[in-house]
Amino acid sequence: MVVAAATATVVPRPQCSYREVGARTDVSTANFGNVPIVMDELKTTKHPVPGSPTEGPCHDPDTVIVTWNGPDDPRDPFNWPLRKKWWAIGLGLFASFICSMNGTILSVAHKAINEEFHISDATFPHSYWLTTSWGIGGALFPLVLFPVMEDFGVRPVVLGTYFFFVCLLIPVGFAQNFATLIVVRFFSGGCVPLISDAVASIISNVFHGDRARSVPINLYVTTYLVATSMGPVVGSSILQFLSWRWIGYIELIWTAALFPIFIIGLPESRGSAILLARAKQLRHEGKKAYTAEELDHTPLYQVVIKSVQRPLYMLCTESVVFVATLWAAFSLGTIYLFTQSIEQVYGELYGWNAVQAGYVQVAIVIGEIVGCRLSVSTNRWYYASAARNNEAPGTPIPEARLYASVIGGFFGVTGGMFVYGWTSYSAIHWMAPTVGLAMVGFGTTAVVVSIANYLIDAYSKYAASALGAVGLVENTSIAFLPLAATAMYTDLGFQWASSLLAFVSLALVATPFVVLKWGKEIRSRSPFMKEAIVDRRRDGVAAAGA
Repeated sequence: MVVAAATATVVPRPQCSYREVGARTDVSTANFGNVPIVMDELKTTKHPVPGSPTEGPCHDPDTVIVTWNGPDDPRDPFNWPLRKKWWAIGLGLFASFICSMNGTILSVAHKAINEEFHISDATFPHSYWLTTSWGIGGALFPLVLFPVMEDFGVRPVVLGTYFFFVCLLIPVGFAQNFATLIVVRFFSGGCVPLISDAVASIISNVFHGDRARSVPINLYVTTYLVATSMGPVVGSSILQFLSWRWIGYIELIWTAALFPIFIIGLPESRGSAILLARAKQLRHEGKKAYTAEELDHTPLYQVVIKSVQRPLYMLCTESVVFVATLWAAFSLGTIYLFTQSIEQVYGELYGWNAVQAGYVQVAIVIGEIVGCRLSVSTNRWYYASAARNNEAPGTPIPEARLYASVIGGFFGVTGGMFVYGWTSYSAIHWMAPTVGLAMVGFGTTAVVVSIANYLIDAYSKYAASALGAVGLVENTSIAFLPLAATAMYTDLGFQWASSLLAFVSLALVATPFVVLKWGKEIRSRSPFMKEAIVDRRRDGVAAAGA
């Protein structure tokens, strides 16, 4: 999954034949894009730029650039009352929660679906193709579509994608063949990260600075993880009394019924979209009004190419991004792997059916919530690191974000997989492996939140691309890693299959120690991180002078 990346930068000047000279405020970089925030009615002096075009709105003396009415303009989302900010974030998180359950809600009904459509899992878990197609859609759609869609604003993206998602739920309950489910799941899987990325943008659009964004980002990641683990629980509660088709019917009913809440209550939080709406209103009144983004518009094909190219480039050339991506993808893939292994383990050991195995996954949810609490409480360690930062004095050290990941990765994911594995005996009460599930949930939240925060701090304005790489591989992992679960737990046995995953987790836990010890040297070798160091030094000087 992808969280908001927020940094400070300078508003790009319009490519006009006149250069505007005037004061500018800092701006915020939201998910995969810049949100220019400038001063309203800015008095400028215009100077010709040699070799520039001589036609267009920039060269019309009557052109008005629509900007904010001073730094305290109440229309600027950064200046919204705290209640309104949390209202927007809360609605976004609620929409993300509703849609994210879709990834795993059908997993408990695989036997019923197999029987109806004559699908066999005897030699290969073909029933998991429903989740695999969902994950592939989630990997591809945001990489290409979100940078294009965000120009329309957060509200249209959330509402439009949500409406399309609702439409895709209709065929689930009425599907007449297995292929129909695979196809609609592919597109619904693509919708979910688009909504999640839009919610991440809300956080960047209304809160400025890492301290203000810390808790919202924790809630954002936790909401996604909790929704994923709640899918089997909700699916089981329906399947216990009704046929598998009612999972699709009921999900459609509650998702559609909640849509009016978002239509009525969700405000537009993207600053450039608010300014654009104002500019269009003025043009309708006969004025030649434009926003800075309209005058300096990047061609669509360039936006798409950069959106795809840079995350892949960073994944292949930045060792930190590569390792962080593997760790986050493994942790999230493990949560989806449980949708396969839990039914197998609890079924053979305790005679549980799919419904009972779905209910027990509430333990993972409890662990994820506790992991969120750990991530929030360890923020003080991160801020305390500013006192010993010689590289960018006065600013926290990015590697200090990884403390929680060490705790969560070692005691949570690694320890939890060992507990889950070596308590998997019929003579041991079912609560023992269930404790292991809760531990893994706890560790996964701590790891994913820490990695997201670390990449945001370490890569500054390039964090969106780094997180784009993480999101791509995370969704690929949830699509394919669980396909090996049945064979692995059958061939290796419950104990050693879980131990294998624990050893992989243990190896990944070692990576933060390398970064913590040689973080400065690693950053000095990365062109992207070196630019981030310059940004942090500038921020530190600005904070000291404030």
